[in-house]
Amino acid sequence: MRGWFVLGTDTGVGKSRVACALLEGIRRQGLHGLGMKPVATGFFRQGERWINEDVEQLKHHADSTLKHSGGPVPEAWINPYGFEPPIAPHLAARRQGVDISFEVIHTAHQHLYGETDCLVVEGAGGVLVPLGESGDMADLAQRCALPVILVVGLRLGCLNHALLSAEALQRRQLPWAGWIANRLSPDLAEEEGQIETLQARLPGPFLGRYPHGMPPELGYTALDWKSLMGPDPSTA
Repeated sequence: MRGWFVLGTDTGVGKSRVACALLEGIRRQGLHGLGMKPVATGFFRQGERWINEDVEQLKHHADSTLKHSGGPVPEAWINPYGFEPPIAPHLAARRQGVDISFEVIHTAHQHLYGETDCLVVEGAGGVLVPLGESGDMADLAQRCALPVILVVGLRLGCLNHALLSAEALQRRQLPWAGWIANRLSPDLAEEEGQIETLQARLPGPFLGRYPHGMPPELGYTALDWKSLMGPDPSTA
């Protein structure tokens, strides 16, 4: 176990909350954990800084220093590409005249990977969201070669989105860690039926049902850590 790439069935399905819960769980087990958001949109000015809520949350729940060198984690490693407009990444990049380079992202990824016990990479949007000439989010996950965790936001339409997402990931033969159901509302009709349907059709394992609105500091307890951890990280 050296980390995961967190992908979602769509935007707004809970990737950030799950990624932060994973970091919380790693830290509670006495391991060093870092987070990465390769591409983020929706930056806003706060004082003298431009910030993004997803990036800030990853930083908050991760370790604040590099494991081996002990220095601060460079912002450019955590988030190589950040854009102001809250729109699709390739469109935001085009507005700013930027080409999203997988080489730049991969270099940052390798730096982080070598400085931690566990790296949690959070995607943007859905599995096939375009990132420009280099490819899409699934292509980027394939380049990073981390096992994929698919976050399924439980709502009307999630069955189709989840099954199509899993099919796309399988077609590209991405390493698979499992999937997590995120409760997007407290009273979804047929929640049990949706989960049963997905358990029967998605590749396993089912890694847990994330409670509605629960903060990562508690939400990590809802995840199946035995399946997540796999082999002892000290032997990885």
